[in-house]
Amino acid sequence: MKKKIAFIINPISGTSSKKNVPDVISSCLDKSQFDFEIVYTEYRFHGRELSKSFVDEGYYAVVAVGGDGTVNEVAGSLRHTNTALGILPAGSGNGLARHLQIPLNNKKAIEHLNHSEIINVDYGLVNNHPFFCTCGTGFDAYVSTEFAKGKQRGIKTYLEKIIKGYFNYKSQSYHVVGDDIDIKTKAFILTFANASQWGNNAYIAPQASIQDGKMDISILSNAPLISIPSLALQLFTKTIDKDFLMTTLRSNSVTLHREDPGPFHFDGEPYEEGRLINVEIVPEGLKVLVKKRF
Repeated sequence: MKKKIAFIINPISGTSSKKNVPDVISSCLDKSQFDFEIVYTEYRFHGRELSKSFVDEGYYAVVAVGGDGTVNEVAGSLRHTNTALGILPAGSGNGLARHLQIPLNNKKAIEHLNHSEIINVDYGLVNNHPFFCTCGTGFDAYVSTEFAKGKQRGIKTYLEKIIKGYFNYKSQSYHVVGDDIDIKTKAFILTFANASQWGNNAYIAPQASIQDGKMDISILSNAPLISIPSLALQLFTKTIDKDFLMTTLRSNSVTLHREDPGPFHFDGEPYEEGRLINVEIVPEGLKVLVKKRF
């Protein structure tokens, strides 16, 4: 019996057109294994509704065609079900897909689906909002907020926001409390990482695992101008956790206290959060399709 698999395409994610994606799916997907359906999101959070409907219909897998925001919407309704998440990366950062070593090329990503297996992975909750890659506050949340305000997407625009934002953003004071953790600090960046990177191969938590039941908490205390080139290099060479400005903690649950409400993000999607923020990891709560290990 063939497995039912659905593709949920976010037509406005990333910078590239999705016009040819259905043709690539139709020509490359192994139809001896799968019966497939293709649908499109039409508004924010529509992916959640569509994904839930496929779960209710007993689908084997639902594939998010988009970036980490699309993955978040689709995966949110797949938690603690027998329906697995697949990913065709088509966003700006594609953090979770990169962590899972899913190719950014659609044809190659579909080949992965054709030769895939299901693994169980962890996911996070930030004040009961699910996240699957990273969440956090500080400079990255500020940049995500500014990036979302603009009409342009892509790495060039993101870098422009980073450069401009660096001179506008000031470090904030935080208090992080959890099992064996009680730290007060002033931080430029504070990231809670289920997976290892923000996206675009920028590894904010190089040692993070999505199957260890823990989050890596990456705290960058300061980022003086002179340190920016080396910090950027370390982000992309998986060594930022070795920098003396970076503190890495590991826990399954923490509470963050901060002085004021303000920007926060989960999986790159910015929003406003309050002064008290609970972050926890839910072990093995999501099934994901990855390339079969022979």
